[in-house]
Amino acid sequence: MAKIARVLKCDLNDLLHDIDSGIRESISASLEEMTDYDIPGGSVALRVYERYSYMGGNRVSLTVLAVKQGDTVNVCGISSGGSQGIFFKINTIGENSFLAKLEEVLDRYQQI
Repeated sequence: MAKIARVLKCDLNDLLHDIDSGIRESISASLEEMTDYDIPGGSVALRVYERYSYMGGNRVSLTVLAVKQGDTVNVCGISSGGSQGIFFKINTIGENSFLAKLEEVLDRYQQI
């Protein structure tokens, strides 16, 4: 499992569009499920992506949570499912590379 978290100054809808476009650059990546909520003073968006990991020979998931409050967006991405092993996690390359796609998108935005 790998994780990234950022606080950004941006429009939530623009960010979600860019995340979706960036993640789907991977041929086998797909948006599996999504949900959005309005909360007092902001909104919450949850996205779950999945793709095939050639290195691990399995599927990897990436969960992205974005919470907008005012003019800031807190974003957290967690990848999982790409490791091998029964008692110890080995070969986490698939998880890390999937998360790196999200990081590429987030790096385009101004951090707070």
